[in-house]
Amino acid sequence: MKTFSRLFFTGLFILSLAFLNACGKDTVSPYVPSETSGTTDAKDIEYSGTGYTYNESGPSEESLDNSGGMAGTGNYGMEADQSSDEFKKTYGRSSQQMLPIYFDFDQASIRSDQISRLEQNAEFMKANSAAKVVVEGNCDERGTNEYNLALGERRALNAKTYLIELGIEEYRIRTVSYGEERPLFFDQDEFSWSQNRRDDFVLE
Repeated sequence: MKTFSRLFFTGLFILSLAFLNACGKDTVSPYVPSETSGTTDAKDIEYSGTGYTYNESGPSEESLDNSGGMAGTGNYGMEADQSSDEFKKTYGRSSQQMLPIYFDFDQASIRSDQISRLEQNAEFMKANSAAKVVVEGNCDERGTNEYNLALGERRALNAKTYLIELGIEEYRIRTVSYGEERPLFFDQDEFSWSQNRRDDFVLE
């Protein structure tokens, strides 16, 4: 009887060891949420000339440099999060290959500090002869709707005229005014108003 008990317990011990060893082979890794869990894909996108391609490493410094590298290179960095304040300050509602321009309060004339932006937009269009653009005039919320629609139209037309003077064919440029109807920033302060007094350049 003692021999049987010893054999029984020895066999049970060996089976237990075999079971524990088998279980140890299939370890389960703990769940670690990624930085973008529950959000939209935060990959950066680059314009390749034929379409947008994902760039896992993010935009380079050159892709964010407004001073060069845009015209004719076919490579334009842009952020994926178009709702961020930084994105809106950089691009407004313009296509990422173009730059918005800004206006003084109740003015439609092109400011001297915005000329280089228009020149850069013109260079892109010269380097991409098939490109057509819609210039969208915008205003801050002060003033009546009717007045702001007219002011936005003057702003868009002035930008169109300037692009034509820089050598862009008139048929490649359309204008539209949104007046105060499409603000990007909603606070009642000068920063928000200054960002909303804007022409956007949207490629068709």
